[in-house]
Amino acid sequence: MSITKETLEKHLKDPAIFCCRREKGLVISAADLEDPGLFEDMQDAGLLTLSPDGLRIEQVIGATLLKDVEALTPITRDVIDRVNEVGEEKAPEIKAKEEKEVKEVKNVVESGGDGMIHIEIGKAEKFEGLKLCVPVFSQGNAPAAPEAKSDEKLGEKTVIRQLLKKHIKIKDVKLGKETSIKDGVITIDKDIVKKAVKEDVLCKSLELEVIYPDKRHIYTETIMDVCPIATKVEGELGEGVTKVVDGIVFMLTGVDEDGVQVHEFGSSEGYLDEKMFFGHPGCADEGDIIIRCHAVIQRLSGMTRPGPFAAHKCQDYIIQAVRNELKDYNGEVVREEVCEDVRRSGNPRVVLIKEIMGQGAMHDNVLCPTEPCGILGGQKNVDCGNVPIMLTPNQVRDGSIHALTCIGPATKEMTRHYIREPLVEGLAADSELDLIGVVFVGSPQVNDEKLWVSERLGSMLESLDLDGVIITTEGFGNNHIDFIQHIGQAGKRGIPVVGVSFCAYQGQLVVGNEYAKAMVEENMDAGGFENDIAGCSCVTAEVAARAIQMLKNTMSGVEIKAAEKKWNNEVINANNRILGLPETKLVESGTLH
Repeated sequence: MSITKETLEKHLKDPAIFCCRREKGLVISAADLEDPGLFEDMQDAGLLTLSPDGLRIEQVIGATLLKDVEALTPITRDVIDRVNEVGEEKAPEIKAKEEKEVKEVKNVVESGGDGMIHIEIGKAEKFEGLKLCVPVFSQGNAPAAPEAKSDEKLGEKTVIRQLLKKHIKIKDVKLGKETSIKDGVITIDKDIVKKAVKEDVLCKSLELEVIYPDKRHIYTETIMDVCPIATKVEGELGEGVTKVVDGIVFMLTGVDEDGVQVHEFGSSEGYLDEKMFFGHPGCADEGDIIIRCHAVIQRLSGMTRPGPFAAHKCQDYIIQAVRNELKDYNGEVVREEVCEDVRRSGNPRVVLIKEIMGQGAMHDNVLCPTEPCGILGGQKNVDCGNVPIMLTPNQVRDGSIHALTCIGPATKEMTRHYIREPLVEGLAADSELDLIGVVFVGSPQVNDEKLWVSERLGSMLESLDLDGVIITTEGFGNNHIDFIQHIGQAGKRGIPVVGVSFCAYQGQLVVGNEYAKAMVEENMDAGGFENDIAGCSCVTAEVAARAIQMLKNTMSGVEIKAAEKKWNNEVINANNRILGLPETKLVESGTLH
């Protein structure tokens, strides 16, 4: 990633490396040069080799390129028309990284006299040592958030609106001659697929199948989405009353007419019981009955926006038929969930920022549909220019996001994830914080658009007068560019910020900045890879708890010790133990190497 004019002066003495391929005749500017802050990571990854003959940035700015030069190539005297003479100071000495002896892992946990617990993890194969310092507290009680202003009453709660979610007991699902709900049984007209497929010409066929918890060892095509059944019976999204079916979810799978899986990176095709992380927020739970809706879409349309959307739209026709029956069904209410949009005057003002896919092709999402988790009435974030959109916590918890994204299975946040997003639930319930709202911001494809959208987010954050933010992203790689930019937009405004993402080994950040210090890892794959298990490496309750605590520590001025470059799950579990959380157990199977 190129450096900006604003940061150019900080790096004048650093090696000059082209960020992208550049052609003969180019006048070299900051926009053509790679960020020196990334050099160490690039060397580790084998992407970059520095040269003792390479010039410094101050020596090449304004020079003209005499030949075509590839990306990540050191600039030497022979490729430019002149070298800026800037004094006798020598360029920084470039030393090859020394290989260090691999040692047995040795963990030391000590309680110091400074109110901190000091954790040291030694060296092991593929991992370098890590040191953590975390505040000491007892019985799961975390350090309090920053003190409130003296003229305000800490945590004074004001309820803005309420949402009542009535969870309806459903004990069985059948395919029959009509769509109805009677005596706790959902019956779906088996011929409804003939009507549903007419909703979009790109959808060529649909099939329905009921899968019981003890019958999951069956083959499935790639899992495009998991969607709950919920409907409004009073009010709009985020308020009033919503009925939610407990124990039943729709699962969308899809291929094109040539049998090509509708996905981008990786695929969760295979035996269902092995290809979904049951119990994770976006997935079916262990005891859920799954209604599988399998779509076949027009050949070669799987990598376009209209293709996958057609499958989602046609499935939603079927779900809507069930929603219509649910509205009038007076069955047993398993539980009532009262969700509140509240303000806690005097508490630190925080927002949750959810970066969602918006890169065109199959990368899209539907925002604010008429029905919870639906399609109709919503707007696609790509069509909205991927600009940041603020929602209330209740709107998120009431199904304001329908996920269309066909990215890798493990890091994809499916529709069910958003209606029960652990970070929304955790932040909304925290009596020490004042959750202002939840911002959804898309991730464009083009770099200039990424920067433009991120700047709009920065202006929004500044106007909200915030004390802290948590930023999450799904996937990795391209969207990490936006992710780091968002962190920078908050950081340069003096807003404490915590980043949450899958990184581990395969998803190591391709960019960085000085504000990306407080980071939380989502990975649950033993090899540190995006794997083929749907919903594996996403925000869980444990990830949310670590992120919220890190935000509190950051806002309180607790130093966040820099971790070493290599991912180590033991660090995660060390923090889990301190917070009274269960260990993060990594998945050994299904890894894509």
